[in-house]
Amino acid sequence: MYERIKKEIKQNYYQQNFPNDGQRFVAWYLRNIYLRNMNETKDDITDGADDKQIDAIVIDDDKQTIFVIQGKFIGSSSVDAEPLREVLSSWLQLRDIIKLQEVGNIKLKRKLSEVAKALEDDYEVAFELITTSTLTESANNDLATFQKQLADLAEKEDFPSSITVIDKDELNRRYDLALERESPSIKHTIDLSDSRFLPLNIAGTQVVVAAIPLRECINIPGIKDGTLFQKNVRQSLGLNNAVNKGIKNTIYSDKHRDFFFFHNGITAICNKLELQDQKLKLNGLSVVNGCQSLNTIISCSERIKTLDDTFVLFRFYEIPQRERADRISINTNSQSAVKPRDLRSNDKRVLNLKKLFEQKYPSGYFITKRGEQAPADKDKNYVLDLSDLGKYLIAWHSKRPNVSYSEAKIFDKYFEQLFKREYKPENAQALNFWMKELLKSWTDENSLGMNETLLAMKAYAPYHHLYAISMCFAISNNESDRVPNPGRCLEKAQQNGMVDEIINISGRSVNMALEAAANEVQPQGKIFSPHNWIKAKTCLAGINFAIHNYFSMLPMLPGGQELSKRLKEILALGNEDFEYRWEAD
Repeated sequence: MYERIKKEIKQNYYQQNFPNDGQRFVAWYLRNIYLRNMNETKDDITDGADDKQIDAIVIDDDKQTIFVIQGKFIGSSSVDAEPLREVLSSWLQLRDIIKLQEVGNIKLKRKLSEVAKALEDDYEVAFELITTSTLTESANNDLATFQKQLADLAEKEDFPSSITVIDKDELNRRYDLALERESPSIKHTIDLSDSRFLPLNIAGTQVVVAAIPLRECINIPGIKDGTLFQKNVRQSLGLNNAVNKGIKNTIYSDKHRDFFFFHNGITAICNKLELQDQKLKLNGLSVVNGCQSLNTIISCSERIKTLDDTFVLFRFYEIPQRERADRISINTNSQSAVKPRDLRSNDKRVLNLKKLFEQKYPSGYFITKRGEQAPADKDKNYVLDLSDLGKYLIAWHSKRPNVSYSEAKIFDKYFEQLFKREYKPENAQALNFWMKELLKSWTDENSLGMNETLLAMKAYAPYHHLYAISMCFAISNNESDRVPNPGRCLEKAQQNGMVDEIINISGRSVNMALEAAANEVQPQGKIFSPHNWIKAKTCLAGINFAIHNYFSMLPMLPGGQELSKRLKEILALGNEDFEYRWEAD
């Protein structure tokens, strides 16, 4: 793996943007394992003078996790405990963000501002030591000690965190999984020679019920990156969940042998199951109940390696049918309560919208379930995901693009406001079209000349771009406090061949708003954080001002009078094309 990475980081992107192989290695990891784009990767890297043993920080809103990364790019076969101590040092410093901001470099200071915001939203912290080598035996012992310390302190101080070592073998496995990320299919063989198991055939279904040594769990692929839980109704709820705390306490206590009796067990399904010579071969493996448990178990990996006579109950089902697998997933998740957002796909309003959308667009498809794929014969331009629609609705109709990134808020807190109406399929498709078109400008080619910092926020800022499109119509019609009909907006733009121009105006307005905010004088001791700005409601005033300013200045530019007049005609809508904002706060 070392030689492969050494070769790949010779590419121009790594050579031109990062000064040494250490940074290039971390950048390679972010690009190839976390699948961050070029701008996101540059934004994530904090390595350099005064980095305080923090090489990169990735904030994953979907997993509600802050990944703090330390990299060691070395060609030797083993590495001692020194890098682990550096990770522990970063953990100790991170507990006092105010002090750390005072002494960290400028990139770290900015990232820490985003970390503070995420911690306010109860994100957990996951420390990762990535290395192209393997830990020595003494270093592995230290890792076990550190994991226990983190578990104890998380219990006492309500600071949920974990530490994971990504050595050369795990790095290679994650690299292979990343290659299959679009359509991962996990194959795994479990050695049952130390287990107690019972093969069954129930209702024509192959079943294996087994009491498996707890240490066997840490060999199952796809836990940390979530690919093992594709068919689960949710991902990890974090290490601070009450159930997960109980699991961790049992693992570290002298009652660990009772784990089998304390725990409800783990349910796994697969496309194909084969038991032969005490080897259980599983194809298309997915855990539908046990995501919380396995994530907690993996965070205590070094402790678990030392445990004897400690078992966990597994139920393996051969279930190739998708619908049956979905029903099993929903009905087996009771250990940690299923939240409403996990089950919105079956809400009658959603099902009605799906029916109306697919009737209106027979070549299209409305995706309602997480992990569901549109049939291959459907037109991708008319494929719309429920999750995406929720984000578009809150950006356009509620004028809150700063909330669009949070699927949890949309499908918990705001679902009733967003989906209480019978929404017209042509409006849904209009939002879908606007978003697909504007995303064409959010590429590395950067056709709109946006600030790199803005491009690095592709998980957030495109929703502000969508909001800005709506505000172009609203402001031009002197209806700033109301919301234009997205279908009518698209109709007018397409009829006059002005879709691209409107996307350009709105995109540049978002960019101007960010740059203006970045140039404002900050209170003493404060660092401007683009990520916090994009998540704050105050950014909307800046975007609105930029649009107002563009329309005001346009007639004064060479050739601007004619364009201004044409835009005013194209953007003109009737009073019936506007409605009041849908409340979302």
